[in-house]
Amino acid sequence: MKHLRERDEVDDQSLQKYHKLAERIDKRDRVILKNEEEREVFEEVFDRKTLMVLYDLANNNAFSYLNGVISSGKEARVYWGVTSGGRDVAVKIYLVSSSDYKRRLQYVIGDPRFNKIKRDSRGIAEIWARKEFINLKQSAAAGVSAPKPITFQGNVVVMEFIGVEGIPAPRLLECKIERKDYTRIVKAMELIYQEAELVHSDLSEYNVLKYEDKLVIIDFGSAVSTRHPSAEEFLKRDVTNVNRFFEKKGVSTIENEKLLTMIRGVKKEVEFGADYQDTT
Repeated sequence: MKHLRERDEVDDQSLQKYHKLAERIDKRDRVILKNEEEREVFEEVFDRKTLMVLYDLANNNAFSYLNGVISSGKEARVYWGVTSGGRDVAVKIYLVSSSDYKRRLQYVIGDPRFNKIKRDSRGIAEIWARKEFINLKQSAAAGVSAPKPITFQGNVVVMEFIGVEGIPAPRLLECKIERKDYTRIVKAMELIYQEAELVHSDLSEYNVLKYEDKLVIIDFGSAVSTRHPSAEEFLKRDVTNVNRFFEKKGVSTIENEKLLTMIRGVKKEVEFGADYQDTT
């Protein structure tokens, strides 16, 4: 709070300039100013404190400017950012006014990595940003194919952009599915659980990108420590979601209980078999 009070003293002209820039971004994407409801959508993203966070991140060279929205959901919006060196980054802003903020508590309470939890909407949005950054760091260290985290502050996370020139890579849902995609998903789940010691908790065809013939797991905000009391429940849900999707696509899958055993690494004798070898 002390930091926020200090930032309230930032030159209003600078903040107004940033606010106008944010308006231009959303206006260009036709999501604001048409009516009062759309104005409220804008304010959900770019409230004063979020603008101050963006101002600080820009001053610290996390990005030079923002372009349009590349992903929009109930909990967050992701913008295409560009650094002073011309590098693309993804700037994810967790919505302070999200109506789902209470639901998010189930993914935080009980996780031993997070003890002090502010239960107001801004506090939840900020811990969610911090949580995603930490989860991405743990995943990167474990060798998981996921966006590399760059920095975070407040309710904003800056990470690697997966795509080309502002065009994000397609989600798995939108792609042609091959047998090796299933193999890669399973191996990713093993790495996330055994090496990063996490459970993604929201894994599905919507949270996997296909980029340059590889799969990239995204949206780690919901991921919990394997020591979380609901980790097993979340892991089973991930397995069910993944198997259901690939079965619909005509890909034979590993039975749920066997797959859970593989992911946990309990019985090493359970293997893919010839049909599941990644030949690339």
